[in-house]
Amino acid sequence: MITLRQLHFLTAVADTLNFSRAAERCFVTQPTLSGGIKELEDRLGVRLIERTRRSVLLTPLGEEIVARGRRLLLEAEEIEAIARAHRNPFEGDLKLGAIPTIGPYLLPRALPSIRETLPGLRVYLREEITESLIEGLNAGRLDLVLIALPFETGALELMPLFQDGYHLAAPADWPVSDGARALSESGQLMLLEKGHCLQRHALEAYPGRIRESEDRFAATSLTTLIAMVAEGLGITLLPDLAVKAGVVGSADIRLTPLPDACPRRVVLAWRPGSARAEVFHKLGDLLRDQAAAM
Repeated sequence: MITLRQLHFLTAVADTLNFSRAAERCFVTQPTLSGGIKELEDRLGVRLIERTRRSVLLTPLGEEIVARGRRLLLEAEEIEAIARAHRNPFEGDLKLGAIPTIGPYLLPRALPSIRETLPGLRVYLREEITESLIEGLNAGRLDLVLIALPFETGALELMPLFQDGYHLAAPADWPVSDGARALSESGQLMLLEKGHCLQRHALEAYPGRIRESEDRFAATSLTTLIAMVAEGLGITLLPDLAVKAGVVGSADIRLTPLPDACPRRVVLAWRPGSARAEVFHKLGDLLRDQAAAM
C-alpha cells in the first residue's frame, strides 16, 4: 500500500523540481527521499519522475498522480484538523492569506485584539494576489484568506465583512470638482498592474463610465501609485480602507471621496466543511469590528 509519506515526498519534488530542496522541505536526507519515491514507483509499477543530470521532470502520469496525491494529503490534514478542533478549535497554528490592498492596512491594527481574544491561536500571515490565495487555500497551503469581491471563488465558504469604497487621488494642483466626472473624462487613470484584483474593482467603481488610460503606467503597489500621482503623472483610485490607515502619508496629493462609487466587498473565505469554521467566524467578527473602528 502506498503511504502518505511517499506522496509527501512526491509532491515536494513536484513543487521544487529538485531532489535536494525537496528533501530539505520534507526534513529528510536526499537518499531517504529518493528511496521513498523509488518505493512508490515500484509499488505502482510506473515511472513518475524523469531525472537527468540537468533537470527533474514529472511524467504525464506523474503529474496526474501528484494532483490526486495533493487531494489525499489535504484530506489527511483535514482529519488531523478535525481531531484538533474537537480538542480545542481555538488553539494551534492558523495560516491566513490576504491581498496586498487589504492585509497591510487592516491586519496589523486587528492583531492586538486577535491576540487578546484568541490567545491560543498562532496566526501566520501571507500576502499574495487573489488568484494565488485561492489556489493556496484549495491546495491546503492556507487555512483562510482575506479577499475582495467580485472574484470567482468556486465552492468556498464566504463570510462577508464590510464594503470598501474609494477616494480619487489626484495631484495637489489638479482642478477636481467632481470626482466621478474626472474619472469619466480623464484619460490619465493609473491602476495597479494586471493580476491585482483592485485593478478590475477600480474599473467597476463606475461601470462603463471610467476611461482607462493606455498601459504606459502601471504600479505594483498602492505606495508606488501614490508616488506617481504626486509626481503629476495622472490620477488613481485608492480604497477607503487604505486611506483611513494612512497610506497617503505625507504625499502632496488631493483626495476626493467618491460616495457613489460601487464598493468592493471584503470577505473571509475558507474550504467548505472546515473543522475550524467557528474560529474563522470569530476572527471575522474581530476584523469587521476593527474595520468599523477605523
